[in-house]
Amino acid sequence: MNKFFDNFYHFGGFGPAIEAIQPTDEQTQYYQGTLPNNLLEYWKEYGFCGWGKGRLWMVNPKDYQDILTEWLRGTQFEKMQNDGVDSFYVIAIDAFGKMYIWGKKSGSSLSIISSYGMIFPTFENEEYIATGEERSLDLFFSVQTTTQIDLIDINEQPLFERTLERLGPLENGEIYGFAPALALGGEPKLENLQKVKATEHLAFLADLGEKRVMADIVALSNQLPHNQ
Repeated sequence: MNKFFDNFYHFGGFGPAIEAIQPTDEQTQYYQGTLPNNLLEYWKEYGFCGWGKGRLWMVNPKDYQDILTEWLRGTQFEKMQNDGVDSFYVIAIDAFGKMYIWGKKSGSSLSIISSYGMIFPTFENEEYIATGEERSLDLFFSVQTTTQIDLIDINEQPLFERTLERLGPLENGEIYGFAPALALGGEPKLENLQKVKATEHLAFLADLGEKRVMADIVALSNQLPHNQ
């Protein structure tokens, strides 16, 4: 365990891993040369698993590839993939269905808050190239905090701990989802959450309506005069 993952595991409070499913050699070899080698090593050591009592899950990207295709459909990111500019993979999800996307040529460049239908780009291609894919992957984990990985309810209060207490821990492949979905007029309340199968719920949310691509705050910052 290097110092970056040690920070995630111990100081970040995410360890130990839970509900681990060990990947096959075929599953890890499939992504050799596509995803960072250290991510594949984490799969081998810890499995596809949950962290921080289930706040964050390392997943098999193949399970989410069709879902990601639907989420990116009609966006500039779909065009980037079709034109060979980049290729995107879901490497992690959180307890409420936020997807963390890894770009082969851009690293941790996209996230999708599925419950709100929002896609957040954060492209830092030059920095990614300078840092390298393995160090970038380690930085992705080391900067995570348990307070950051949560969802806020209608009263601006974090939901994870209360949902965990009310509904119990998640199994591998589950998330907490709103019923009715927020896109259908539901409200972000504790009592509206239930355990759902992650792939089914994320596919359902992808079909509900137009996705909102938010401003790339990194790109906007780089355009400010002090960065010229």
